[in-house]
Amino acid sequence: MHLSFPYGKTYLELDIPQQRLQGVLLSGLHSYRAPKGQFELVADALENPIGSPRLCQLAAGKQRVVLIASDHTRPVPSRVIVPQMLREIRRGNPNAEITILIATGCHRETSREELIRKFGEEIVRNEKIVIHDCDASPMTRIGVLPSGGECWINSLVMQADLVVSEGFIEPHFFAGYSGARKSVLPGVASRETVLANHCSEFIADPHARTGVLEGNPIHRDMVWAARKAKLAFIVNVVINEKKEAIFAVAGDMEKAHQAGCDFLSSLCRVKAKPADIVITTNGGYPLDQNIYQAVKGMTAAEATVKPGGVIIMLARSDDGHGGEAFYHQMADEPDIEKTLAQFMRRGRNETLRDQWQTQIFIRVLRRATVIYVSDADDALIRVLHMIPAHSLQEAMKLAEDIVGSADATVTAIPDGVSVIVM
Repeated sequence: MHLSFPYGKTYLELDIPQQRLQGVLLSGLHSYRAPKGQFELVADALENPIGSPRLCQLAAGKQRVVLIASDHTRPVPSRVIVPQMLREIRRGNPNAEITILIATGCHRETSREELIRKFGEEIVRNEKIVIHDCDASPMTRIGVLPSGGECWINSLVMQADLVVSEGFIEPHFFAGYSGARKSVLPGVASRETVLANHCSEFIADPHARTGVLEGNPIHRDMVWAARKAKLAFIVNVVINEKKEAIFAVAGDMEKAHQAGCDFLSSLCRVKAKPADIVITTNGGYPLDQNIYQAVKGMTAAEATVKPGGVIIMLARSDDGHGGEAFYHQMADEPDIEKTLAQFMRRGRNETLRDQWQTQIFIRVLRRATVIYVSDADDALIRVLHMIPAHSLQEAMKLAEDIVGSADATVTAIPDGVSVIVM
């Protein structure tokens, strides 16, 4: 059987004997055909908001408006969403002072070139755009999270008369789903607040998993923060493998988001097909730019690889490791069990930067050997407790040697961040 896997902006190919292949875990998103184009879907959502008046009605009489937008690490079709949101806001108040606030969370700053690719030259040239910095932006304390951590949010949000956001909904490996409330926490929160929310206790909670909202302590904190920050209206989309919107919701932060999650869940839940070797990806660019982000795709494979098996992770990773703290947590201590034990001893307000990603990565490594196909340096891959490879064919040979069989069973997950493996 011929298989194709996204890798950066290209694809890696593999032929595998049918008798070895346990299954190809594909989201129904890849075959779903939207009834309308993405511009029309967003327009319809704005005209028919869920649990909320229209955005133009909310904007009437509101002078200072903050539109929280996703950053360069998220494949949100902002060129489709943001212009329509701006028109709706100005329809309600032509003189509104609108600030587009880039929700970087704890990521690096989004460059001007990345903003142009995301929004287009006209919006970057004509609109006021501010990039959130979790360490340096002015912050306002809005209270204490249900988890007990202090909640600090970008002051632009707290000074606004109206706060709205755009984004997309995908399975998320510990928040359940992305979108909506995540625009605020972690999107425009302080590092201190993000760390408290991403504590080891919560990451280890069995409800903090892909596709789970009910009982998820991380989700609960995020909703609380977004409500306290008065996030009044969202426009979220579901995208296909071409990063095109195939479904759109608008309106109340929770009700509209739930409608989007329900649609997504109906398409992307897949049954595990246990195998000795599982091949997965992060869906290609822009989600496979570094190793840090690639942990997400690994968790899909974690749910279906046999204990002691091999995960082959395909991620171009031309940005390297993607997190300095993440790198040192993995590279400086050869014993991952010792690192995990140290994490679990830390309280909610003692979380280290990137600790959550390292914790999940260690959980994956405890279950399976990871062979990492990338453009990154071999030494970097090895020091992060993985085995480097430079082609899918090379990785398969290494994996067969590790499991001790040239006929080892294989499960393929062409887009690891688009499926919920049950």
